[in-house]
Amino acid sequence: MSATVAFIGLGHMGGPMAANLVKAGHRVLGFDLVPALLATAAATGVEPAGSAAEAAAGADAVVTMLPAGHHVLSLYREQGLLAAARPGTLFIDCSTIDVADAHAAHEAVVAAGHRALDAPVSGGVVGAEAATLTFMAGGGAEQFAAAEPLLGVMGEKAVHCGGPGAGQAAKICNNMILAISMIGVSEAFVLAESLGLDHQALFDVASTASGQCWALTVNCPVPGPVPASPANRDYLPGFAAPLMAKDLGLAANALRAAGVEAPLGLKAAEMYAAFAAAEGAGLDFSAIVRTLRPQNGSTA
Repeated sequence: MSATVAFIGLGHMGGPMAANLVKAGHRVLGFDLVPALLATAAATGVEPAGSAAEAAAGADAVVTMLPAGHHVLSLYREQGLLAAARPGTLFIDCSTIDVADAHAAHEAVVAAGHRALDAPVSGGVVGAEAATLTFMAGGGAEQFAAAEPLLGVMGEKAVHCGGPGAGQAAKICNNMILAISMIGVSEAFVLAESLGLDHQALFDVASTASGQCWALTVNCPVPGPVPASPANRDYLPGFAAPLMAKDLGLAANALRAAGVEAPLGLKAAEMYAAFAAAEGAGLDFSAIVRTLRPQNGSTA
């Protein structure tokens, strides 16, 4: 059954996600503050709206994909998105934001007479384009069931993680694992280089042994072993380093708030923050390997 969906935030992730909704037969009313992004989305069948509130006014569901929690909360409250929507509209926030902000957003949506689900994604731009994203959802069972038909069009898996904020909690935990894994894989390749071990040889062993992980087999940080990895495209971002730094910052905030001892998670956050602020600003997060070579005496 087709629905009318307002999609707010049509960047690298939101644009392809909105396009996949159109392909599935849904009517999509889109808005983005960047005119070029709105024009690109329009070329895929998204109907441009004059404002976020205008898009939401006639929608059955509103999907947001925005940079940070304050953007979501400002859009919901000060910019009138909640007030513009019809009573009972389903708000699905796919942004990656702080867990506390997710709770605040949920409360604002419910107080305005609507339904809320936080549903951040994993899979990057490639997953958004191919509709193979994984959604981590937080909210009530009814809200999740209502969102599933839309999530199923934009991705291949949706997991109901629990109540409000649980989706964001799952996202930051998952990305902390990914960051630590990528640093470990990168260190292993740099060590291999210093020992004269070929990249392919290490990959062939580790990819079928106990070192196997997504950071190795899908997003390998060195050119060669995985042709589709960003390392073979001069680290053109699939998942940009600044986005990883942002997610790790959210994880670090949660670790401190919960009093959890996680030295590797905090170290990863520190490393990615420094990398994203310098040479990694426009690179894939796997390019962190570059920061390990000079201090280890490797030039490979």
